[in-house]
Amino acid sequence: MIDQEDDVYKTLLESTNAIPWKINWETKAFEYIGPQIEQLLGWSQDSWVSAQDWIDRIHAEERDDTAQYCINLCEKGTDHEADYRALTADGRYVWVRDVVHVIRKNDVTTALVGFMFDISERKAMEEELQRANKKLEALSYLDGLTGVPNRRLYDQTLASEWARALRSASSLSLIVIDIDHFKDYNDQCGHIQGDECLRQVAEALQSVAVRSTDFFARYGGEEFVLLLPDTAREAARDIAERCRRCILELALPHPASSSGPLLTISAGVASMEPKPGDDPSELFSTADRMLYQAKRNGRNRFACSWPVKASDAETNLAAG
Repeated sequence: MIDQEDDVYKTLLESTNAIPWKINWETKAFEYIGPQIEQLLGWSQDSWVSAQDWIDRIHAEERDDTAQYCINLCEKGTDHEADYRALTADGRYVWVRDVVHVIRKNDVTTALVGFMFDISERKAMEEELQRANKKLEALSYLDGLTGVPNRRLYDQTLASEWARALRSASSLSLIVIDIDHFKDYNDQCGHIQGDECLRQVAEALQSVAVRSTDFFARYGGEEFVLLLPDTAREAARDIAERCRRCILELALPHPASSSGPLLTISAGVASMEPKPGDDPSELFSTADRMLYQAKRNGRNRFACSWPVKASDAETNLAAG
């Protein structure tokens, strides 16, 4: 460490924003700390007596980990850096970085010298960037048109709910929903009205998912999915009927439909108790197959399939 009596070097050190300091490792006493510390944290130079003063002025959430990290590396003779929130004399906290150089003699640590830097602005920018990234990530899981979750989030949710159902030996049901004759609706009413129709349908169907575990998403185009954890086949069938009725209650005119004057939906329902070796895609493929069965049966209805196993399915049809 530069001799404190050397006025030239001392002036140079104390004219920088970096705050120099030195600790005697044997006594754990501060031998020096720059006067800039008072401007940064409000504590006077003479209040930094021992390493314990440094430890006590670290935020409680980081205190133990930071202190232990630094002590371990100092004993090993390893130079290091540590970021933490430092307590100010008026009770606030400032993000700082300590850059520590370990001085050793005969492989034994004798002193520490270092610099403390104010990194609060950098931390504020990092936190703002993290918030922005989280917001972007959240938006990446939402459908831009309807505002409901998108297929990306559905795929992730299916994987997690499938694993949970496998562990708990519980039922997992899925309803795949399609707006009847939607291409004709777009051709007749225009894409702007078509977009508004999708938003209204999404809002109505989402209202059917009343439990916190129910998951509704736009799968793509005019197709939606409703994933129902811990839901047996009879309950899933009832929810599919509620979906069908809630769209009818919107009473949206569909002048190009061959199924009636109002906008309608068709749906396919599947329910499984996942077993080891089963593939989550089986649930969707079964519900999707039932959706097209409902369409072949005349639309504005749903069809259900209750597979015993992938290779041996018992199929039941339910018209709305």
